[in-house]
Amino acid sequence: MDNCCDFIKLLGPDMSMKILLHLDNPADLIRVCLVSSSWRQFVISNGLCKQLCLKLLPEISSVAHTIEVNNLIDPVKLRQHDHLELECLRRNHRVYAFLARGLNPLTRKDCISEAISASSTDNYPEESIHNTLEPLDRIEHIASYWSSEGQSDPAIPETLIYKLVAKVCLVTEFHVQPFQAYFQYGFPIYSSKAVRFRLGHPRLPEASDTKDGSMPSHRLADDKFIWTYISPEFPMAQENCLQKFKLPENVLCIGGFLQVELLGRVQKQEMDGLYYICISHVQVVGRPFLPRFDIDILDATGRCALKYLPETENCMLSSGSPNWENAASSRFRTLTARLIQRGTRGWEQMILNTLLGTVAAGANEADDERPT
Repeated sequence: MDNCCDFIKLLGPDMSMKILLHLDNPADLIRVCLVSSSWRQFVISNGLCKQLCLKLLPEISSVAHTIEVNNLIDPVKLRQHDHLELECLRRNHRVYAFLARGLNPLTRKDCISEAISASSTDNYPEESIHNTLEPLDRIEHIASYWSSEGQSDPAIPETLIYKLVAKVCLVTEFHVQPFQAYFQYGFPIYSSKAVRFRLGHPRLPEASDTKDGSMPSHRLADDKFIWTYISPEFPMAQENCLQKFKLPENVLCIGGFLQVELLGRVQKQEMDGLYYICISHVQVVGRPFLPRFDIDILDATGRCALKYLPETENCMLSSGSPNWENAASSRFRTLTARLIQRGTRGWEQMILNTLLGTVAAGANEADDERPT
């Protein structure tokens, strides 16, 4: 590249770093690396991919040290005449490029994979926690909801535990819908006074395989989990609607488990005079990491390591899952629908974002092959 067109040399390292760290996507740094070997060396030697990734996803900083120390994503392999420090910089560059690609580009409406357990259930299995996975409060004229056991003390809480679709998810908000007993006099709504959410992982690996019926009364002891995040307490309205609770900031869930704490009771059942909590639906809104990423819980203290498993993606492709070509076609159909809805306003940026997302994978492979 001619020096007169090389803004990194013209502006100097400090100003160039400030400009590059204003990119919206760490994957764009991979494209910067494709411009020339000198640009690639500048990005790698200054750790720009890591800096930008942590800037956009600060939640990852809590696992960054583990990722680098344990060498589980991309082990350091010294080439002839290489220094260890330089090779570590190259390795970390690839690690954070993988992390930048790790988040599923499509926001899921619901990140819950399965219901695990409830602190109590009034009539099992008719009023099981599994009913809360259904978006409707009745299926073929049969009520669908979870009900706690009745209590004379309205202050007694209840908890529901769910497994998410991935062991690493970036969670933004939770949705909970209280159940309205349309078959009881007065159509009472059995909501809780407030709700709180915990995210975490099993204390030991085998706890992740525990199913709903493995303990008496279909309960799973809370001490089998380590909750690494506790949300603020949100008041609940006594209304039969999907109530949305947005977190103050996005939370990176490491381990893939959610606990819903239902705090306080407001509704007595007329026939026995006891307080109940009934929930018809629970959702988690967020972005799960792609299947090629996994978490290993190393010990009971909660130490964990993030692993990159590229063979997972290869297996998905060989088994008939959508490949990049099909994914690009799907993105094009989505883009077309959005253009019809919005008109032509902003179409240039939408097309650019779609194309950048499609070629992100190929750019990373090309980066590893380009000589330094």
